[in-house]
Amino acid sequence: MENMEQKNLTLLTDLYELTMMQGYFKEKNANETVVFDMFYRNNPHGNGFAICAGLEQVIEYIENLRFSEDDIAYLGSLNLFDKDFLDYLRDFKFTGDIYAIPEGTVVFPREPLVKVIAPIMQAQLIETALLTLINHQSLIATKAARVIHAAKGDGVMEFGLRRAQGPDAGIYGARAAMIAGCIGTSNVLAGKMFDVPVKGTHAHSWIMSFPDELTAFRTYAKIYPSACILLVDTYDTLNSGVPNAIRVFKEMREAGIPLAFYGIRLDSGDLAYLSKKAKKMLDEAGFPDAVISASNDLDEDLISSLKAQGAAINSWGVGTNLITSKDCPSFGGVYKLAAVKEKNGKGFIPKIKLSENAEKITNPGNKTIQRIYNKDTGKIIADLICLADEKFDPNNSLLLFDPIETWKKTLLAPGSYTLRELLVPVFQDGRCVYRSPKVMEIQAYCKKELDTLWDESRRLVNPHTVHVDLSNELWHMKKQLLDSYHHETH
Repeated sequence: MENMEQKNLTLLTDLYELTMMQGYFKEKNANETVVFDMFYRNNPHGNGFAICAGLEQVIEYIENLRFSEDDIAYLGSLNLFDKDFLDYLRDFKFTGDIYAIPEGTVVFPREPLVKVIAPIMQAQLIETALLTLINHQSLIATKAARVIHAAKGDGVMEFGLRRAQGPDAGIYGARAAMIAGCIGTSNVLAGKMFDVPVKGTHAHSWIMSFPDELTAFRTYAKIYPSACILLVDTYDTLNSGVPNAIRVFKEMREAGIPLAFYGIRLDSGDLAYLSKKAKKMLDEAGFPDAVISASNDLDEDLISSLKAQGAAINSWGVGTNLITSKDCPSFGGVYKLAAVKEKNGKGFIPKIKLSENAEKITNPGNKTIQRIYNKDTGKIIADLICLADEKFDPNNSLLLFDPIETWKKTLLAPGSYTLRELLVPVFQDGRCVYRSPKVMEIQAYCKKELDTLWDESRRLVNPHTVHVDLSNELWHMKKQLLDSYHHETH
């Protein structure tokens, strides 16, 4: 990751974070410890869940957080900041605690993906960067999971770099897509940075640069005999491309070259029709195990439709729609104040944001999340947002209820469920205490995470909603706060 070490993203923030910081500094409450939660309100794409990603980049950002002389000179030139505040920034560093849900975990609306407990100036400064890092990768990981689900076990390759919204989106989008389960990326820099497989064959220009298609195929097969996927739609897929590919495969076989990984790629036309015809031709020629790969503005809906039509495609290259998350361009994560530490440093005073929209009212207090699993199947029953110091014992029964429609209740019998706390410590007193796994390790973990969902929650259309409930204690705290504001306003 040598190229990222020099990346000082300290000014990657909205100006109002800095003007608020100066305000806290002047008001002398700069050291007041607060709790902020980063969460999102709705699953993207109408999905039944999201996959969180981007934590490794948040860690790098926090570890490199410092104002250079250059940064301070620039801020001084804005004529917004006083000398005493700019002097304070010279020695600025993050000294707080951060808890987060590990990357690759399946997550649901309203639960804190990241929790920051820090002096208010520090917690405020990091809001913007934290949101951009987690929002983008979580969005692309969730989109990729949908595309992979539609492919029903076939390999999906991430091919989006040239259509991504700039280099960062291409690099970190590829990372997120790999976490969600892509088998490789065309992005070579992402391959190097994150140690993930890179994939790719050749373009139409390769074929067109030769006097004829057959010569182009033969030359390619000679250079890459162990990974020979030939692009067959440059001139005429069924009358020229596929017959010429078959001819080259026969020549390879006769020359004793093992056909380890070989096949064709379709990049245009009616993919269902062409793939079925091509499959028949390959089978009849004695190449039943040839890969039939497709690309061409694919997404989960098109892949599902092609599967339903019996397309003979078993490898998918997905670019634009995946890397840009075309149908849902943002994740919508927000960062809200949840509590302020009492002056004596003992407990936290809960804070709540009110709104006319019920779903915009925040959950107060210093919280964590307990994920509840069915003991026999290992599947998720529900998530329980609770206060950080609450204790639960799976040997006792547990009553779950809908936080809004409270009459909807489920009683879990003792010993029928297991619990797992989702938020893990990442920074303590400004020091990183968490090791980010490698991307391929996160991918393996993510695969297990997806297996904890019921199939009904993984449906692409109208998935079953996984319940995110509040503990009895948190629900009462929230209700009490709402009631107290209600009295004040009347």
